[in-house]
Amino acid sequence: MSILPLMLDGVSLRRDGRVLIDDVSLTIAAGPKTVILGPNGAGKSLLLRLCHGLIGPSAGRVRWSGPEAGSARRRQAMVFQKPVMLRRSVRANIAYGLRLHGHAAAVRAARIDRVLARTGLAALAERPAAVLSGGEQQRLALARAWALEPDVLFLDEPTANLDPGATGAVEAIVAEMHGGGAKIVMTTHDLAQARRLADEVVFLQRGRVAEHAPAADFFAAPASEAAAAFLAGRLFW
Repeated sequence: MSILPLMLDGVSLRRDGRVLIDDVSLTIAAGPKTVILGPNGAGKSLLLRLCHGLIGPSAGRVRWSGPEAGSARRRQAMVFQKPVMLRRSVRANIAYGLRLHGHAAAVRAARIDRVLARTGLAALAERPAAVLSGGEQQRLALARAWALEPDVLFLDEPTANLDPGATGAVEAIVAEMHGGGAKIVMTTHDLAQARRLADEVVFLQRGRVAEHAPAADFFAAPASEAAAAFLAGRLFW
C-alpha cells in the first residue's frame, strides 16, 4: 500500500509576475528512480518543492492518488543540497524526526542503530552534527529520512557540493533505499550522475516538461530539441 502515484495536473507557479513553472502535467508512479534534469534555472528545485508540498501552485493541482494518500504528509521525506543540522549529536538529529512522528522510544532506538550502520555513521553517533564534513552531513540527512521509512524520498541536488568519494557514498545509500522500496525522485544538473542513477528522466526547460521518458531512450535519442542540445552541451534559447 502506497501514497503513489503522484499526479500534477496543469501545475503552474508564478512569482512577481514571472512564470517559473508553466502548466506541468506529470504522473510520478511507484518503482523507477525518477531524475528531474535540466539546465540551471529550468525550475527543477521548484518542481520538487511543489511535489513535496513545501510550496503550493499558483494554478493546477498536486495530489497523491494511491490507497494511502490520506497519510501522504507523513510518508514522504526530502533531503536538500545543504541540509540543516540541529545543534545536537548525530544520534539526536535522527531521534528528533522520529519523535515528531510519534514513534515510541524502543522503535526510535532500533531504527537509529539500523540507519547509523547502513550509512556508515555508527562510529560518529555521539559527535555533534555541526562538526561533520559536508559528505557526513549529507549521509546524516539521508539517515534521518531513512529512519522514517518513507514511501517517497525527494532529493534536491544532494551531491552538488561533494567530492567524488562523498558523492559515491551518497549514491550508494540512495540505491540501497530504493532497493528497500522507497521511490526516489531526484534533481540534478550532472549528466554523469543522471546516467548512473536514472531509470526515467523528466527534462525541464524554462519551467515546462520538454520530455518524460525512460532513461535509456532519453540518453540514446532525446525527442526534444532542448534535451538534445543539453546533452550535447550546446546552449538552447
